[in-house]
Order: sequence, then structure tokens, then C-alpha cells
Amino acid sequence: MPIYYFWGDDEFRLKKAVASLRDRTLDPDWASFNYDRIAPESADAPMQALNQAMTPPFGMGKRFVLLANTTLGQRCSEEVMTEMSRTLPLVPDTAVLLLTSTNKPDGRLKSTKLLKKYAEIKEFASIAPWQTDQILSQIKRVAQEVGLQLKPQSAMLLADAVGSDTRRLYNELEKLSLYWSAKGNVKTEPLPPEIVTRLVTVSTQTSFQLSEALIDGKTAQALSLASDLLANNEHALRVVATLVGQFRRWLWVSLLESEGERDVRVIAKAAEISNPKRVYILQKQVRGRSPAQLEKALTLLLDLEFALKRGAPDEITLQTKMVEIAGCF
Repeated sequence: MPIYYFWGDDEFRLKKAVASLRDRTLDPDWASFNYDRIAPESADAPMQALNQAMTPPFGMGKRFVLLANTTLGQRCSEEVMTEMSRTLPLVPDTAVLLLTSTNKPDGRLKSTKLLKKYAEIKEFASIAPWQTDQILSQIKRVAQEVGLQLKPQSAMLLADAVGSDTRRLYNELEKLSLYWSAKGNVKTEPLPPEIVTRLVTVSTQTSFQLSEALIDGKTAQALSLASDLLANNEHALRVVATLVGQFRRWLWVSLLESEGERDVRVIAKAAEISNPKRVYILQKQVRGRSPAQLEKALTLLLDLEFALKRGAPDEITLQTKMVEIAGCF
């Protein structure tokens, strides 16, 4: 299939997939003649992309046309829709047309339905920090990709160190693979955890640990974790976004429990938790806390988010609210 639609907010994985597809498509000696990258701000960008996809390649290899950051999955004019309907079925095998977007295509649009019919659609969405099973699966997949075997504890340590940061995951695994290859063990022995501990900075300061310190009322620990997160170049708004999400889930679990709901699938759906088994962990974490306490903490977090977006200084604003939120418990 010569047409592709890549979407998602994991910029590193998406760019890596684009580069891989481009390298498979183009002949290196003729790449400068057959590679067309059309930016979305260009006039009539979709039309340009469709026209270029129908242009025969020059010399050897195929033509590669990239329409970057397109909005065709969110809105599409009638003129462009008509041209897409006419052109997409006719794109020759001598060309590859790739469209990319950070946003999920709207399945209700005619343009999206047309793309689903003629294009291979791939998702590159970021893994949420709490989706540990998916993070571990990604670590194992990338380790295989770089030719490195990992012991289970090594994978767990990497999950703690890099979380859902795909760029850092590749960098760390490539570094570990080079080190282990130099020792002559890369194909015979899985990488032991002590090597990961020695070579990878495993940060124990995470936003989830901060949320747990807050709900436990541990003010000093919360302040220390918040300072460490900022020192490790974690953006304050990103920390707050994680805290808001976690406290919102805790509030939903607490509210439904107080109303007598016991079905974890119902609770998971209401709290937007993908894995119902995780509800048991959340129930344990909110035990002894009332919905009123959690609601007050969530209100303070939303106030914090608003203040940061208005330009309040990160460190002092974050620390002040950490004291107030821990005081709720």
C-alpha cells in the first residue's frame, strides 16, 4: 500500500517511523530528487501532496511525499475532498504518500473514511505513565530491536528510569547494548540489573510518588520530591497534569465506593481506567480518605494549574500548594 497516515503525540517514535519508511522508499543516490516534504503552512499543501504523489520518480527508486502535520483528519474542504477521492485510488506503486498528524483522525469525517479505505493508518500515541505493562512491553520490544536481552529486573529498572520517554529509552538501550557488546555478552547473556544501575540514572522521584506522598499527608517528602522533579528538568505543568489525573481517578473511586459500587469494571469505566485490575490498587490507596478530602485536594491542584499557566514562578508556587494539599490529609 503506497499511502500511509501516521498520527500520535509520541514525536520521537513517529519521526523514527517516518525516517524508516523514507529510507525504505528512496534510492540514496536519487533521494534529493524524489523526496518532497510539504509543510502544512504551504499554500494548497494537500493539493501539492496529491499532485506530487502522481509525479513519476526521477532516476532509480520511488518518490516519497510527506505531508507533515496535516489537519485532513480533523477538517477537509470540499475541493480537497473531491481531489482526494479522485487521486488516492490512483496513487502508483512508484510513489509513497505519507500524511502525519499529532491528533487522532475524526472517524466521522468523509476524509478520514477515505483515508481508512486507501491508507495504512498507524498510531504513535504516548504511553501514559501509569500504564506500566505497556511501558515494559515497549522496553522489551525496543531491546529486541537493538539486539539486547534483558533480565526481568533490568527491564523493571529501566521502566523506573525512563517511564514513557521513548527518546530516552532508545538512548539508554543503545548505550547499554554498546557496553554489553564490548564485554562480548550481548548475544549470550541477558543484561543483569547491576549494569543498568551502574550506567542508567534511575530516578526515584516521579510524579506518582509525589501524589502518594500528598495523599499520605507527608509534607516534607512531598516538598523534597517536588524539588527533585524540577531539578531533573521535569516541567511543573507536566507534574501538575499527572497529579490532576491521579487525584481525579482517586476521587472517582472514592465516590463510587461511598455509593456502594463494587463492580470494578463500572468503576474503571467511570474513572477512565483502561485496566480494571488497577482499581484494586486505587481502592487501597484511598482507604481512610473521604471524597471531600480528595475533592478539596483536586480543587487546589486545579488552582495550581491555573496559577502556573498565568505565569506564576514554578518552584515557590508548586511548593506552596504541596503544603496545602498534604494538609488536606
